[in-house]
Amino acid sequence: MISEISATHTGELVIGEISIPCHVLEDSTRAVSGRGMQNSLGFAKNASGMALNNFVDSKLATYLSEETLNKLKNPLTFKRVGSGGSAPATFAYDATILIDLCDAVIQANRAGELSKHQQRHAIAAEILVRSVAKIGIIALVDEATGYQDTRERLALQKILDRYLKEERRKWSKTFPDEFWFKLVKIKGHESYLALQRPGFVGHWVNDVVYSRLAPGIKNKLKELNPRLPSGSRKSKHHQHFTEDFGLPELKDHLNKVMVLMDAASNKKEFERLLNRSLPKYGDTLELDLDNPNDD
Repeated sequence: MISEISATHTGELVIGEISIPCHVLEDSTRAVSGRGMQNSLGFAKNASGMALNNFVDSKLATYLSEETLNKLKNPLTFKRVGSGGSAPATFAYDATILIDLCDAVIQANRAGELSKHQQRHAIAAEILVRSVAKIGIIALVDEATGYQDTRERLALQKILDRYLKEERRKWSKTFPDEFWFKLVKIKGHESYLALQRPGFVGHWVNDVVYSRLAPGIKNKLKELNPRLPSGSRKSKHHQHFTEDFGLPELKDHLNKVMVLMDAASNKKEFERLLNRSLPKYGDTLELDLDNPNDD
C-alpha cells in the first residue's frame, strides 16, 4: 500500500523511561506509533499489536468519543522521512488520541472496571498525563518568552561539551551553530532536542563537507587524524586546516551548503541540490534530466 502523504519530521518523544516514535505529516498532523502508545500505557513490549485495540473494545469504548474511536479504527498511513516512492506505508495514530486514551483509562479505573492486572495501565496513564501537562506548560512559557531558541542552543552546547574535550571546545565555532541547526532539520529532525543519537552527525559532516571540499581531502584527513584503538580520533578534522587558506575555504563551503539547505524543502531535494552544486570528488556529476527539451 502506497500512501499519498509523507512525514516531514520524525523523532522520539521521551517521557521518563518511555520512548514514543512520533512524526509530523505534510498536513501538520502530529502522529505517534501504535506500538509506542501501547508501551506508554504499560503494555509489555512483546504484546500483540492488537493488545491496545482489544483493551479499548472491552474496557474503554464507553469512555471515548465517536471521533476518537474512529481514529483508532482508521490509523494514519504515510511515507517516512526520506523513504522512496515505492516504500511501504507506515501506520500511526493522531497524537491527540493518546491523551484521550489516558483519560478513558483513568475513568475506567475509577469506576472499578479494570482488573488488578489492568490497573498498571491506569498508573501509566496518570504518569503520562501529568508528565505531558508539565511539558506543555514549560513549552508554553518558553514560546511566550522567546526562550525556545535559547533552549535549543543550550541543548546543542551540551552535545558539544559531551563530544569535545575542554581544550578542543574553542574549535566548535568553526562550524557555526546555524549550520548544525539547519543540518539536523534538513535530515528530518525537528531540533537537537529530538536527536537521540548525536554521534551519527559525524557521518553527515563527512558526506556534506569533507567529501566535497577538495580532491582527496577526506582521505588525507583520515591519514593525518587516524582513529585510535578506542574508535575515536585524537583531534577534530578541521583542526588540521591552515589558517590562511583551509579554514576560509571550509567556512565558504559551509555557507554554500547552508544556502542549499534553505533552498530545499526536504532531505531528498537537499541531497539532489547538493550533488549538483557541490558533488563529491570522484563521483559522477548528476545531470538534470527532468526536461529533455531544455537547452
